Amino acid sequence: MTGFADRGWAHFGAEPAVADWAAAALATLKGRALEDLRLGGTWDVGLEGLANDKTGAVGGVPLQGAAIALARRLYGDLPLHRAQVSTVLPGYPRPSEDESPAAFAYRRDRDSAHVDGLLPIGPDRRRQVREPHAYILGLPLTDCDAGASPLVLWEGSHRIMARAFAGVLDSVAEADRPTTDVTEAYHAARREVFATCPRIVVPNRPGEALLIHRLTLHGISPWAEGAKAPEDGRIVAYFRPVLGSVAAWMRP
Repeated sequence: MTGFADRGWAHFGAEPAVADWAAAALATLKGRALEDLRLGGTWDVGLEGLANDKTGAVGGVPLQGAAIALARRLYGDLPLHRAQVSTVLPGYPRPSEDESPAAFAYRRDRDSAHVDGLLPIGPDRRRQVREPHAYILGLPLTDCDAGASPLVLWEGSHRIMARAFAGVLDSVAEADRPTTDVTEAYHAARREVFATCPRIVVPNRPGEALLIHRLTLHGISPWAEGAKAPEDGRIVAYFRPVLGSVAAWMRP
């Protein structure tokens, strides 16, 4: 637990119960159509793509293991939404009309590094804390090469982000925090993170799990040339249960 608090993430080795869950989750996805392919057909965001229940169980198999146990110990037994099913395909990312040239360059060169829950609002895409999650739990569903667009994160970045958001939001009433513009603080904090925090590449396989602090800067690395994956691509299921308040969300 201390390591998670300091590093902002924890990797959990393969467990049979988690492998069983991953196999059950993948089985429910067989034959699905990828309906939201982006970036030249290399990524499907898969929001609410898994038919799990509020405990995380899918296909009759419960969500168990050290990662979810730690999450529940730290944040309580929160109800879980239908998991995101993030699917990445060879060639990720490709330029497309989905995003501007600058956004594509950031995705290619900086892994599209972001903090979840900060939504771009309005025509100017100003960042606001609209989705204060408790944590991010990543569960790989397909067995891929290490270079098949693994998740990357910046270790210790949650503390820099917490300080930046507190500087803007501490003086704001809780009711107004979700609509307060944090764009400038967020961008400045990202620059500090890139300059001071190590970038960690975290390839995972079914049966393993990744627990990430909600404020940890993270993203998806480009698909390495020659990296192999099943025909379905690199698939990871993500849970981000709602924490309930921005005041709690912005604590490291």
